[in-house]
Amino acid sequence: MSAVDKAFHGLRHMIATGRLGAGERIPPENELCEELGVSRGPLREAVRMLVALRIVEPRHGSGTYVSQLRPEDIIGSLSLTVDLLPLSGLLEVYELRRVLESHVAAQAAARVTPEALKTIFGHIEAMEAMEAMEDPSKISEIDHRFHTAIARIGGNPTLESLLGVFRARSRAYQVFTLPESAEIKRASDEEHRAIATAIANRDPVAAASAAATHVAHTERWLHAFLPPEAGESPSTSS
Repeated sequence: MSAVDKAFHGLRHMIATGRLGAGERIPPENELCEELGVSRGPLREAVRMLVALRIVEPRHGSGTYVSQLRPEDIIGSLSLTVDLLPLSGLLEVYELRRVLESHVAAQAAARVTPEALKTIFGHIEAMEAMEAMEDPSKISEIDHRFHTAIARIGGNPTLESLLGVFRARSRAYQVFTLPESAEIKRASDEEHRAIATAIANRDPVAAASAAATHVAHTERWLHAFLPPEAGESPSTSS
């Protein structure tokens, strides 16, 4: 085990066991170096790794503190690795997305408010007003806001964060740039409206079914970016 790994796992163990709790300042460098048996260089690199994972946070002039360890923040750090997945790996993840998007849609149907419905349908109208090739990245952004709004209604920030990570990776592949973009856009608009209508009708079963169908179709459209055999060439737009 390298010195960096030793420092990283040592700090991680302190936090996991509760020795260092959420919001607490980590000990001075000299104390940690002595306890973990590493020099300052590896220790600082380990701290940088934990910062990237949102486990600790530096505060200018004050030191480094354990974060609040909110599940949604830690789940959000998965983007560091999920963003590296090739398309074949992303398509495997989509099985999870189908299940989770169905769940949050059902939750939204049970908990939706008039104000949230206004937001959801506002996103739909904005997407429907755009042509497929007009601005694919803008449509993708509104699409993301639509799904995020639904997840937020469900009331679970961790699920919202996880789904956001999955969607962020898939947005690297712009389905609205495919030759059949107009048909994809039409189908996508219809499916979004079906999800929103089921939520407005407070029908969890219909909402879950519509969400699962939409994600399954998105998964099928993403297959168009797979090369015939080896080697992958993702779309460069995001």
